[in-house]
Amino acid sequence: MNTSLQDEQTSSQARIPVAVSERHVHLTQTSIEQLFCDKYQLHEHSRVSQPTEFAARETVTLVGPRGRIANVRVIGPAREENQVEISQTDALALGVGAPLRESGDIKDSPGIVVEGPRACVRLEHGVIRTLRHIHLATAEAARHGLKDRDRIDVTKEGAHPRTLFCDVLVRVSSASKSELHLDPDESDAAGLHMGAYVAIKRKP
Repeated sequence: MNTSLQDEQTSSQARIPVAVSERHVHLTQTSIEQLFCDKYQLHEHSRVSQPTEFAARETVTLVGPRGRIANVRVIGPAREENQVEISQTDALALGVGAPLRESGDIKDSPGIVVEGPRACVRLEHGVIRTLRHIHLATAEAARHGLKDRDRIDVTKEGAHPRTLFCDVLVRVSSASKSELHLDPDESDAAGLHMGAYVAIKRKP
C-alpha cells in the first residue's frame, strides 16, 4: 500500500475499545435506604470503565409482570433519579416494554418493582434500553474532529472493514474513558466481545 494513503487512512480513523454493559441499576439515596437500611452507603466491588462510577457489592432483583431477574448489580454512587438499564432480551423476560433511550432520558418510561434485602420499591418509571454510544475524552474527541452529541458510524477493524453500527451517539466529557458501549444483545449480534476494538471515521 502507498505509504501516504496508509497514513491518511490511519489518521482518518479512531481505534476504540468495546465495553459490554450488562443489566444494572442506578438508585437514589432514598431508594438505597428503602432497599437496604437507613443511612446505608453502597460498598465498592470494582471500578467500572467510566472513572466517576463503580460497581457496588450490592445487588437487587427486578420483578416485572412476566418474570424476575436476580443478582442485578447496583452502580454507584447514588444518583438523583432511579434508572434501570436492561437489554431487549431482559425486557421480554420481565414483560416490560423498555424504550430505547439515551441514559438519563427516563420521561414516560415504564416502571418496575425492585426487590432488596430489606423491602421492595416500586419505581413508577426509569426502565430503559440504553442507546448505544461512544464515550470520548475531550482531548481525544478534538483530535478526531468530534464533539458531544455527534453521530458516527462504527466499522469492524481489519483489511476489509464493514459497517457494524450506524448513527452511534458520541458523548464527550473530560472525565470519560474512550469506549463503545453496547448491551449484550448488540455485542452478540455484531460478534464483538469485551476488549475488542472497532474503528470510527472522523467527521469530514
